[in-house]
Amino acid sequence: MSEAPAGGLEIARLSTSDVDFEARLDALLAWEGVSDHEVQRRVADILEAVKTRGDAAVVEASNRFDRLSASNMAELTLGPDRLREAFEGLPEAQREALATAAERVRRYHEHQKPETWSYTEADGTVLGQQVTPLDRAGIYVPGGKAAYPSSVLMNALPAHVAGVGEIVMVVPTPDGVLNELVLAAAHLAGVDHVFTIGGAQAVAALAYGTETVPRVDKIVGPGNIYVATAKRAVFGQVGIDMIAGPSEILVVSDGGTDPDWLAMDLFSQAEHDEDAQSILVSWDDAHLEAVAESMARQLPTMEREAIIRTSLSERGALIRCRDRGEAVALLNRIAPEHLELSVADPEAWLPEVRHAGAVFMGRYTAEALGDYCAGPNHVLPTSGTARFSSPLGVYDFQKRSSLIGCSAEGASALGRTASVLARGESLTAHARSAEYRIRD
Repeated sequence: MSEAPAGGLEIARLSTSDVDFEARLDALLAWEGVSDHEVQRRVADILEAVKTRGDAAVVEASNRFDRLSASNMAELTLGPDRLREAFEGLPEAQREALATAAERVRRYHEHQKPETWSYTEADGTVLGQQVTPLDRAGIYVPGGKAAYPSSVLMNALPAHVAGVGEIVMVVPTPDGVLNELVLAAAHLAGVDHVFTIGGAQAVAALAYGTETVPRVDKIVGPGNIYVATAKRAVFGQVGIDMIAGPSEILVVSDGGTDPDWLAMDLFSQAEHDEDAQSILVSWDDAHLEAVAESMARQLPTMEREAIIRTSLSERGALIRCRDRGEAVALLNRIAPEHLELSVADPEAWLPEVRHAGAVFMGRYTAEALGDYCAGPNHVLPTSGTARFSSPLGVYDFQKRSSLIGCSAEGASALGRTASVLARGESLTAHARSAEYRIRD
């Protein structure tokens, strides 16, 4: 791929007019998130150990991988008093910001709550749907390279709003270091149990249950390749939200947004980790060059400069398209986790946006606002899966049961139809079960 080395910053430059554009775009978007056989073997061993030996296996794995010296699960368990203490001990500004974010996230998700409904047919037959929450949900919160209190809010609050009976949180604490903001967020989000464990052993504990860790019905939240592999392996034993890939942003700009703003928007995803992806699409050549110049100028000021530089050089891109129509086609082709429509009239684009995890509309709507406090969930489909999946929400923590209540008249009418179909399938018991209810 050709690069733009402005100021020492290397980033791919693509144009839809290039004859090899599709091939280059495919290479740029390619992401292999499937673990290799060795990772799968290690994870399988950990899952089996936890399944058969419970707490002891969890403690052993946690000591090994997180460099701890715990002798039992009690040392890896935090009670509600410790969570409250963390919240009350925060500096006032952090406490207020966390509370504001929690309230906004909670309020947004209140609007998502589906309702139980039913209707009655003329013969008295009742049909409907009953919505019920999960009994227990498991929340995985990363705790390695960085700690994310915002992830606690985004994962736990929808579960709380959904009416989940118990919320169990696991968070690794490498070298025994606790993050007070994460614990404070757990207090605000109504988490019931917190265990300072991570990795495949935490997923196994949630999926199978141990003497200390309650078995859950669903596990949500991102993690490293071992966590993702373990979640995939236990699916079916429990539900999972998704297999998340690296964070990604696609910015579409019409040339009217300050280049410094857009450069920082692209950095905001690149600084997550080296595999994160930041892409800018525009049909304004001068604007693309201005953003490239701003990125090169601002990069040395960033605390995570090395991570950003690697992310941009390996997976970032500035893409020139011919016009608005090509930009629309590109964004739907890429199906990004985060889509910034940094254009004059973003609402006019919405009917054409088919695939995006979250859409940030207008020049003032930085994606970072959605990460923390806008309200909608920041747990979003990645790696093109926005083509068929949606953000985490209240509906992920609830189930739907169909309701069928036949009157005598309704059972008689339906029985005639069911009988014909059942006998056509040679299922005699089905047919006769229906026929017993038929009135002469």
